[in-house]
Amino acid sequence: MKKNFLFTSGFLIVALIICSCNNADKSKTSSEVEVKVVSSDKPEYFNLRPKLEKDYGYSHAVKIGDDLKISGAVSMTDSGIIIGTGNMELQMKNCYSDLEKILQQYGYTIDDVYAENIYTTNMEEFIKVSGYRNSIYKKQFPTGTWLEVKGLALKGQLIEIDMEAHKTK
Repeated sequence: MKKNFLFTSGFLIVALIICSCNNADKSKTSSEVEVKVVSSDKPEYFNLRPKLEKDYGYSHAVKIGDDLKISGAVSMTDSGIIIGTGNMELQMKNCYSDLEKILQQYGYTIDDVYAENIYTTNMEEFIKVSGYRNSIYKKQFPTGTWLEVKGLALKGQLIEIDMEAHKTK
C-alpha cells in the first residue's frame, strides 16, 4: 500500500509539472504570435489654398494617425475673394464643397466625420437653409456646435464650418 501511495503521489507530481510546463509554453506561443500595430503619430499637413493659408498663418488640415482635423472652410476663391456675399445657402454649399475636397485628399468620406462646428454671423438665416445638410449627411449627423458670432475673418463671410474625422483601417 505504501508503494501504491508513493507511486500515485509521484505520478501526480510529474503530471502537475508537465501540465504546468504545457501552460507556460502556450502563453509563450500566443505572445510570440501577437502583433502590435502602431499608427504613425507624425502630423501630415495639407493646404487647400497654400498662398492664402501661408499669408494668414494656418494649415487647412492636419492628419495624425487615423484622425483628421480640418480648419474652418469658408466660401472664397483661391485668391481670397468671398463667393456669395449676402447668400448664406451659396456660402454653405461652397464650404461643404471645400471640406469634401480635403476629406478626399486623405481618402476620407463624409461618413468618417464625427464632429462638425458651424460659425455664422446670422443664425436665423443659417437655420432657414440648414436643411441642405440632409443632402450631405445621409447616414447620420456628427456631433457639433452651432454658434452665432459677431464676425468672421473677412468682411462678407456669413458662415465657416470645421470638421474632425476618423478612419478605421
